[in-house]
Amino acid sequence: MTAEVKGQQDLVDLIEWNSVEVLNQSSGHPWVNAVKKGYRDDPGLYLESDCDEQLLIYLPFTQQVKLHSLLIQGPERETAPSAIKVFVNRSSVGFDEAESEVGTQTLELESDDVLEGKPVALKYVKFQKVQSVTVFISSNFDDEDVTKLSKLVLFGTPQFTTNMGEWEKACKT
Repeated sequence: MTAEVKGQQDLVDLIEWNSVEVLNQSSGHPWVNAVKKGYRDDPGLYLESDCDEQLLIYLPFTQQVKLHSLLIQGPERETAPSAIKVFVNRSSVGFDEAESEVGTQTLELESDDVLEGKPVALKYVKFQKVQSVTVFISSNFDDEDVTKLSKLVLFGTPQFTTNMGEWEKACKT
């Protein structure tokens, strides 16, 4: 069961699924395990890094949102994410940029919060007009070779922008 944040909603239904990109994910443990409903609630499924402990997760939205908080959960303390940088509205961030540039916000996570799946509040004023979010996981708690993420939930509110292209013309009769 996913935690809730008062006054905010889980933004999973506003993710543009066909445009999600995850760098350094293990083919046996892909991103859907941590992000999509159903998968992320199965304790046996998780996203795992491949070559080292870093993961780069790009999540675009179908409309503009205000991002309030992130829920980051790991299946075990040793491999759970410990340091995260969040970038807003950056469609192409590679590992070099993610490591060297200042993100919109940097989070040093507490192991108990990650194991329990407690949402972490973001600096709300920096996350007002979000079209996409990139989450850079740079390390885990025990400097293990891989990082495991069992749940990533984005909480916020949609801007309720209307796509006029989806409307049909009304004909007068």
